[in-house]
Amino acid sequence: MVDGVEEETMGRVADWVLGHRRTVVLAWLALAVVGGVLAPTTIDRLGFDFSTPGQPAYEANEAITDQFGNGGAIDPLLVTVPLPEGSTVAENQAELAAVVERLRQPGWRVASPLDEGAAADVLAADGNAVVLVWPPAVEGPAPYAAALPQLEGALQGATVAGAEPVVTGTPVLAEGGGEERPIIVEIALGAGGAIVVLALVFGSLLALVPLLVAAVAITTTFLLVLLLTTVIDVSFIVQYLVGLIGLGVAIDYSLLVVMRWREERAAGADDLVAVRTAMTTAGRAVVFSGVTVAISLLSLVVLPLPFLRTVGFGGLFIPLVSVLVALTLLPVLLASVGPRLEWPRRRLRGTESRTWHRVGTTVVRHRWVAAALATAVLLLLASPVLGIKLGTPQVSAIATGSSPAATAFQQLTGAGLPDGLARPVEVLTDDRAAAVERLSAVEGVAGVLAPAGEPWEQGGTGLVDVVLADDPSSTAGREALTAVRAAADGLPGAQVGGTAAGDADSVEAIYGNAWWVLPLVVVITFALLAPALRSIWLPVKALVLNVVSIAAAYGMTVWIWQEGNLTDLLFGASATGTLTFWVPVAAFSFLFGLSMDYEVFILSRIREGRDAGMSTDEATVHGVAYTGRLVTSAALILFLAFVALSTVPVVDVKIFATTLALGILLDATVVRGVLTPALVALLGEVNWWWPFRRYGHRPAHARPRHAHARSTRA
Repeated sequence: MVDGVEEETMGRVADWVLGHRRTVVLAWLALAVVGGVLAPTTIDRLGFDFSTPGQPAYEANEAITDQFGNGGAIDPLLVTVPLPEGSTVAENQAELAAVVERLRQPGWRVASPLDEGAAADVLAADGNAVVLVWPPAVEGPAPYAAALPQLEGALQGATVAGAEPVVTGTPVLAEGGGEERPIIVEIALGAGGAIVVLALVFGSLLALVPLLVAAVAITTTFLLVLLLTTVIDVSFIVQYLVGLIGLGVAIDYSLLVVMRWREERAAGADDLVAVRTAMTTAGRAVVFSGVTVAISLLSLVVLPLPFLRTVGFGGLFIPLVSVLVALTLLPVLLASVGPRLEWPRRRLRGTESRTWHRVGTTVVRHRWVAAALATAVLLLLASPVLGIKLGTPQVSAIATGSSPAATAFQQLTGAGLPDGLARPVEVLTDDRAAAVERLSAVEGVAGVLAPAGEPWEQGGTGLVDVVLADDPSSTAGREALTAVRAAADGLPGAQVGGTAAGDADSVEAIYGNAWWVLPLVVVITFALLAPALRSIWLPVKALVLNVVSIAAAYGMTVWIWQEGNLTDLLFGASATGTLTFWVPVAAFSFLFGLSMDYEVFILSRIREGRDAGMSTDEATVHGVAYTGRLVTSAALILFLAFVALSTVPVVDVKIFATTLALGILLDATVVRGVLTPALVALLGEVNWWWPFRRYGHRPAHARPRHAHARSTRA
């Protein structure tokens, strides 16, 4: 009786909505306007904290910041000084000392090649000298926003052998050369691509309806995120998810309902009956899809990282609000102005695609070959994931382009200075001399910085900074970091901090202690889909395909970003050497739910055909023919939204967008277009095995078309 109850419930929702049109429109209009007006406030309240409370590096960084007022979880600035070719630091000591003296501001920590105990050999080489500066940091995307103007003012007019110092370092490089733009730019790019696809799909003004639904869903979600910021610190990443994933998801759900409404009208139903039928069929699929996406995002909520939890909470609003808008405002729009928006197209036609009918027929006829080829392609694409490395992109990946900061860093490493110079490991200890002696001997350490003075020593406790020979995100750098942490264990009161140690702890916190999240999401999703599809094996197949599809997306992202294939061509960047530690788990949560959207769309239609008396092969071709164009169009819109997301000038976001874009593209083509129908055809009658007997219910879809529909009052 489950389907009958669900159908009746959706019918009642449709009746209520169509009976209260003005209330529905005014309510959504109010939410959208308030959300849109307050959107800038929402964005201003978003945070940039990626910390992992309770982890050793986090505690060390907090102790460092509390005691010294700088450093810890923020890398230093690098003031580079090019020296005349062939000259040494000693030959330019007077001018260099004058520059260093300008940098010794109150509350700032400085390490220069002129300082005793500063390991001059790692701060100067081959005509280049560098001074490390740790000013106090502020919250926000630019931690040295307050210090940089002060530093630049201090260096005004300073030269060494006629050359001006240049400021670089990860805090400067990570800001994308200072380029900042509002989220509306990415949303506009995504919406531009969406309107082109929708215009091709509908050929009429009806293309504007999904965009209107998306606009209402996005602005309302921003309003909910604003409320969330009053309770917890919400990550800045959420604005991109709301804006672009919200755009794609809301349009996806609208497409499903509108295309079913069109199909019913083409079959002869009047407008109101068509709306009600679309709600009881496509609307039901929308509910299950939205709940599935929401469940997958709950996996982020239970992870032990605050910023990922907020991404989960913020992301959770996206599908839920999109479902609500699609099931309330959209029916009102279709019933009220839908037919008038079918201009300039004059002739109604069904939504079955001849192209996808041929694709479905071919796949079903050659099911073994199709399944084998699709599986081989996915496994090949997934193979690079076996070499995945997690952390923060290497500094060389963000030091690209021709900006002064990027050029200065490239010159430093090109001159032979250590690659780990921009991200030193900070060690807080009660015995600095012992720390220098022990840590200098660790393999992979280029040198240890331990200048004297109050900025480095207070109350019997002091800091030393370990410069690794290799970037901490490289394989050699990670091994050296592990060795440094092991060597520091025996030092009096030692705590190891810095961004590299924080990254290692974040990877362990996410992937070492939260292995149970994936099985939990899989079990809950299965429990939701099995009764909805009245099948044991259809949801099992769907879950397996999701995992394989996501693994292929990971593999391609590793190949592109970590290994550096096509990064220069596509993004003007170099290989990152690692994938940002939070990307795989966040991408899994979104891709799992979004991919399941398409699976639910297709399987629901196949199930409908089966209930109408078709054979498994016939139902499969029927399902692909009626949903193929829908799934491809929806996926293309999401793909374009993620392409827009990849233009954000932050490497971490680019990697995330790449994973999402590739995942959606693969899922809608190889997986849902080929592998899903091939496997359904292969399983045959096994698909429909359902051990729970059902009484007194004949599925509505098995009845003659429109027999179940009744007129709905305006």
